[in-house]
Amino acid sequence: MSKNNDLIFVTGAAGFIGAALSLELLKNGFVVVGIDNLNSYYDVNLKEKRIQNIEESSFLKKNKWKFFNCNIADDNQLSKLFKKFKPSIVVNLAAQAGVRYSLKFPKKYIESNLVGFSNILENCAKNNVNHLVYASSSSVYGGNTNLPFSEEQSVDHPVSLYAATKKSNELMAHAYSHIHNLPATGLRFFTVYGPWGRPDMAPMIFAKSILQEEPIEVFNYGEMQRDFTFIKDIVQAIFKCCFKPATINPLFDTCNPSVATSFAPHRIFNIGNSSPVKLLKFIDLLEYHLDKKAIKVFKPMLKVDVKETYANITSLDEWIGFKPKTSFEKGIKIFADWYSKYYSENYK
Repeated sequence: MSKNNDLIFVTGAAGFIGAALSLELLKNGFVVVGIDNLNSYYDVNLKEKRIQNIEESSFLKKNKWKFFNCNIADDNQLSKLFKKFKPSIVVNLAAQAGVRYSLKFPKKYIESNLVGFSNILENCAKNNVNHLVYASSSSVYGGNTNLPFSEEQSVDHPVSLYAATKKSNELMAHAYSHIHNLPATGLRFFTVYGPWGRPDMAPMIFAKSILQEEPIEVFNYGEMQRDFTFIKDIVQAIFKCCFKPATINPLFDTCNPSVATSFAPHRIFNIGNSSPVKLLKFIDLLEYHLDKKAIKVFKPMLKVDVKETYANITSLDEWIGFKPKTSFEKGIKIFADWYSKYYSENYK
């Protein structure tokens, strides 16, 4: 079977970003093969609702969408899908997510983020995939306090196993890019939020707790800030990156090597809003839009957390013309409106 230039694999397709990206690709006429193992890390019902939302979308055309329940760590099953469909582009968003969860279940991160990702790389190489786009994370910046974070800064001091696996993904992808001439683009996401978000992240945790009048844990006594990035902006950036494969940097200096570019067709970019928001301001806005006060419990910072994130997105802007369009004030209102409706339908 020859490669289908309109066919794109999206792993983690039932996830927050994966489902939103799948919708955008389908909207633009591409054939999408969605892959997800629907694990129970968080509410499987939410994952199934995201898939249902895709399948009920008004612009979904016949035979444009196929979904498979598949664990990327299962190389036998994954290899069969690659062999059958021969994708042109692969977007790997499947991973064991969550920084704090890695304290209790480290083996899940090894299985999905290392073994699973190695299976993705091997199948991309064997099937001559035109471009691999894969999820990295702002967590790789670890103990770095030099803000804003730039792709050219060192990421050699992770403070969580999750971050270490994401740094490992970047190194593994670079090796495959060099050995197999596989164009690969790594995207470091900065705190993505919005409708259909992840229940293990602060916006969903806080919104649910506020509406249920339950306490919320505010770590580092509120002295934290995050570069919150709206889902629609993230999806537009991934979409554009899909169709601009990573290239060799012709000016790469092996005596003074760049961190984010290479002599291989491999590039790394930050995707953020480039406008960090203080944690207490975030809570204030959420309280305002939900019309309810939070019960705050202030706690010290966890060892796996970082105090601040702030993305320098100059490189991505130069590469694809990326400029986030959604202010946090606008985005948090959209999220709160969606969550109020979702909460009323699912928790009362």
